[in-house]
Amino acid sequence: MKRISNIADIRLVMHRNKRPIYFVSGTNFNLMGIDEWVGNLKFINYIDPFDGRHPNVFAPSKIPHTRCKSIEGINNHLLQRKEVIDHIARRGGRPVAVFLMFDETTEEICKELGIEVWHPKAKLRQRCDNKMETVRIGNKAGVPSVPNTLGPARTYEELLCSARRVGLGADLVVQTGFGDSGRTTFLIASEDDYNRHAAEISAEEEVKIMKRVNCRSATMEACTTASGTLVGPLMTEVVGKPELTPYKGGWAGNELFAGAFSEKVLAKTRDMASRFGNQLRKEGYRGYFNLDFLIDENNEVYLGELNPRISGASSLTNQAAFAYADAPLFLFHLMEFFGIEYNIDVKELNDRWASEEFIDSWSQLILKSTEDLDGIVTHAPASGIYRMAPDGSVSYARFDYHRQAIESDKEALFVRFTGRGDSLKKGADLGALMMRGRVMDDEFELTERARNWITGIKRLYASKPVTEIQCDEAKEPIR
Repeated sequence: MKRISNIADIRLVMHRNKRPIYFVSGTNFNLMGIDEWVGNLKFINYIDPFDGRHPNVFAPSKIPHTRCKSIEGINNHLLQRKEVIDHIARRGGRPVAVFLMFDETTEEICKELGIEVWHPKAKLRQRCDNKMETVRIGNKAGVPSVPNTLGPARTYEELLCSARRVGLGADLVVQTGFGDSGRTTFLIASEDDYNRHAAEISAEEEVKIMKRVNCRSATMEACTTASGTLVGPLMTEVVGKPELTPYKGGWAGNELFAGAFSEKVLAKTRDMASRFGNQLRKEGYRGYFNLDFLIDENNEVYLGELNPRISGASSLTNQAAFAYADAPLFLFHLMEFFGIEYNIDVKELNDRWASEEFIDSWSQLILKSTEDLDGIVTHAPASGIYRMAPDGSVSYARFDYHRQAIESDKEALFVRFTGRGDSLKKGADLGALMMRGRVMDDEFELTERARNWITGIKRLYASKPVTEIQCDEAKEPIR
């Protein structure tokens, strides 16, 4: 094919792709809709939210008592299942895999199966994912973090000494290198605060010690390519809402809408993401990544965290208005690994995508179990379109797996993660809700509509305590 130099060529290459590409993950949520842009792309998932009704989702039968403690573990389990291996073999070709998360074991399994991994190496991704390394990469790129210092904090005295040395004061935020920010970020204003988290903090050789600032969080996805770094829209984050997550500071969704941030903030975050992506390229990384930003009350913008991968926000980014006008951001990630020479005008695309007309208003909420439970789900709502009545009650309307099938702000698409027969404990992911419009007000509190949706979906779940299930099983006659 001729050298690719425009979006039409990229769309055509993707549409005509014959090479089998698999997104291997817990569910297809992060890359929902990408299969309609990329020929021969299929989802291999541990959970099938659509009960066999999505033509491009394949999930092997569940093995009772299989417990995977991480997304990497889920993927390694999937790739070693005979059903999955046979499914890939039947479709033939030279298979390619993309992931949300993977490790060096995943790479070894894929090599044995003859599957090419279209991501930077796991070792490089893990290095970049370390919160301390993120600070260092940002410093090289001229992308500032909240005032901080890096080092050990094996005692409260050592923590204070390090903080005072660089003028951070005594009201601090401490982060460990890896993990969900809601579980690995600690607010330390006293020795008692430190002692509550001493086991986690003192075990680390190096932690990030930050000055505590009043800020709100935002997130942006980008893709560093041979032509430069492409930058998606800046989104608000739904964080730490007790109706959605039991984890203080835990991510629970996003909003995408025009006017969410001042033009000054938008311009600054775009520039920071572009510079950070260009530095990532120098570090050897290429493709898709996600940056979290912290914006204080004076509209100062700081680098928060790097996710060197697709993320929970990818489902909004890749279905935004700019994606339909040109192409989803993830397609540019795939182009990095296709082996086809191409050159695109990154500045032209970034300038166009920055326009408000390329931003439509959508939100998503991630529902977790927030109650102290140890049960088994006996009834779970099906994935599909739900409708809210004038009294705020929620009911199932029809089956669909397209976000665009939502006809008004009275409807939402629910994608179920936890189903009948699954374990139900505090913190379990129940599912995702996608809807038109906002879910938070200008004070970043959940709207009444959002609360009604959360309550309405959760009411459709029923469970029994594990002990009660075990008693019922003991009563069954032996066959």
